[in-house]
Amino acid sequence: MARKAVIARGKKRERLVQKYAALRKQLKEEGRWDELDKLPKNSSPVRLHNRCLITGRPKGYMRQFGVCRVTFRELALQGKIPGITKASW
Repeated sequence: MARKAVIARGKKRERLVQKYAALRKQLKEEGRWDELDKLPKNSSPVRLHNRCLITGRPKGYMRQFGVCRVTFRELALQGKIPGITKASW
């Protein structure tokens, strides 16, 4: 499980991205790059990183389900993800 501080930092970045999204878009369209530089660095969507919703793990993230591969396997074996079954042939 990821440290709570790391997860909280990611959530703070998400809030900043949402807060400044319209302003960033407007400044880019108008070409006012000097004003864009003065915005907080964490308001850039490039700085976001996908994390598992349950454990906060940053690697092995599966976009379709929003969880990491480890959590996905546990949930699938428990039958908590509809339509997912373990392959056997």
